[in-house]
Amino acid sequence: MKKIIDISMELSEAAAVWPGDTLFQYEVSWDIEESGSVNVGKIESSTHMGTHIDAPFHFDQAGQKVNELSLDRYISKTAVVDCRGKDKISAVDILPFVTDQEITSVLIKTDYWGDRTVFPETIPTMTEDVPGKLAEKNINLIGVDLPSVDSIDSKELKNHLELHRHDIWILEGIDLKDVSGGVYELIALPLKIVGADGSPVRAVLREI
Repeated sequence: MKKIIDISMELSEAAAVWPGDTLFQYEVSWDIEESGSVNVGKIESSTHMGTHIDAPFHFDQAGQKVNELSLDRYISKTAVVDCRGKDKISAVDILPFVTDQEITSVLIKTDYWGDRTVFPETIPTMTEDVPGKLAEKNINLIGVDLPSVDSIDSKELKNHLELHRHDIWILEGIDLKDVSGGVYELIALPLKIVGADGSPVRAVLREI
């Protein structure tokens, strides 16, 4: 059996969220003593909690919502690209690792966000040439081990919009600390939430 590597963040009250966003909470709302047979829990969460996908509706009022997205993008042959130590990630850093025409997604490893209970004040970002160059290689999804593909203080969301213009979907908050650079199978399926702007995912890599 091929090894499966979990690249998802743990969801708990300790997990960091965007400043001002909804904290994650889970509690047992109906326990065995009360129900006579089962424990039943409830959750409260931002749709951009932990490891999650952005639907285009997140930054484009006319964009697709989560339940309208094809799942094909979220199961793919992917390249994990080691970009540790870089403040800016350019196409030159990525392109040598996507020469295989079957690769349709790229995951960027920075290891910058080490403590996932603390929201970072700054993060590495990609240069403006990345979306176009990735599109030329038929890449249609990019994942980052960071809260965003844009800088933390960005209001213009240039990278979100430029990726969208090139039809490249976004996966954020993955955890690649135990993953070496290389080629894997990515599985990162969103929940089928009607009308949603994003969704937490259980993202895994499977060795090829």
